[in-house]
Parts: sequence; structure tokens; C-alpha cells
Amino acid sequence: MNTEEINPHLTAKIVVNYMRHHRLVLDQLGDLITSVHRAIGQLGQPPDLEEVLTPAVSVRRSIHRDYVICLDCGYRGKTLARHIATRHGLTQDEYRQRWGLRSNHPLTAPAFSERRSTLAKEVGFGRKPVAKAAPPPKPAASTPADGTENPKARRALRSRPASKSNVASEMAAALTPAKRRRSRAAVAVSQSG
Repeated sequence: MNTEEINPHLTAKIVVNYMRHHRLVLDQLGDLITSVHRAIGQLGQPPDLEEVLTPAVSVRRSIHRDYVICLDCGYRGKTLARHIATRHGLTQDEYRQRWGLRSNHPLTAPAFSERRSTLAKEVGFGRKPVAKAAPPPKPAASTPADGTENPKARRALRSRPASKSNVASEMAAALTPAKRRRSRAAVAVSQSG
């Protein structure tokens, strides 16, 4: 129907009846009149058909053991997730919905999925770590043969040596048993007596 042949009184009647039952802002009135006029002009015409999508291959042939095929363009790869996102701008769910696929339709080749699964199991992903028995402690360099512990050796092992020439002398001093230091008062008493 030609929009010039539409009776403007018909458009006005429809808009007035709509306004009786709905509240509109004044800015929305012009859009309402335009949309009603356009809708009346499209009466009797066939509806616009949506674009009918034709897949590059059938859905059954899109999944192979070693690769999957994109239904949009025919791309073959091990996985389609990145391809459909970058090339077609779709998420996985949008892609499945676009082609009428089930939600569990694979977008990864079965052989590739199995290989990733076995690798993950070998590494131990998905399992709680098993507590292993701690190995017996190794005798420290600071523990002499008689079993007494030398605190100087422990300190020397923790601290960083100043230079390579001092390393040997510090380690030797740390490994020898420490002499007990006497307080000045004890030394004075023993000398006086």
C-alpha cells in the first residue's frame, strides 16, 4: 500500500485512542504517529523474511575425530571458540543459537579434548594433593658428630658472606665448637683468686 494514499484521519484516530489509555511524554508523540503511519502502510504486504542461513557443511559432517568445521565459513580447526569470537564476533552460545545447535554441541575436536584430558590427569589437575611423608632430615653442617648444635654455624649459614676470601674462614669458625664466654665479673673473680 502506498503511504501517500493512507487517510491521515485513520492515523489520528488510532493515535488518539492509544493516548486515552497510555501516558506519553510530548517528545514521544511524533515517534508514535510515524510508527502508526508506517504500520498502516505495510498492511497487506508480505512480511520481511529474515535471512535464511545456509551452513557451509551439514551439522553432522561438522564434527570429525581430529577437527571441527565452522558452519559459517567452513574453517577447519581443532577448536572453534577463538575462531568464532574473532572472525564472526559471536560467543559460543550465540553461535550454537544461530545454527540451532544443542547446548552440548562440541566446538572442540574429540581427539584434541581427549589429549588435553589425559595431559591434565597426568599433571594432577582436578585432584587434591596427596600429603607425602616427609623425608628424614639430613644432618646439617652446623651439627657436629657429638650431636650438639653450634649456634654460630647456624647464623653463618643464614647470613650472606661479605666476600669470597672470608667464606672459608667464616665457615671454619662456624663449624668449630664455640667457646663459652665468661662475663667480665667471672673473669675478674677467677684472676683474683
